[in-house]
Amino acid sequence: MKIAIRTEFIKLDQLLKHAALASTGGEAKTMIQEGMVVLNGEVITQRGKKIYPGDRLQVLEEEIEVVAS
Repeated sequence: MKIAIRTEFIKLDQLLKHAALASTGGEAKTMIQEGMVVLNGEVITQRGKKIYPGDRLQVLEEEIEVVAS
């Protein structure tokens, strides 16, 4: 799945909500803290991690590519 962003970056928790993988900020926080998010091959546990176009994530068997819109 490709997710387009209009800004320079998006925070990881916001991206999970934007991609409809988390319905609330609390759900996104839990997913991140439990190590369910892989960014460019590394498990990420920082909720406010900045995600830029070109980054690739894997969350709940879903692969996401962030692109600039």
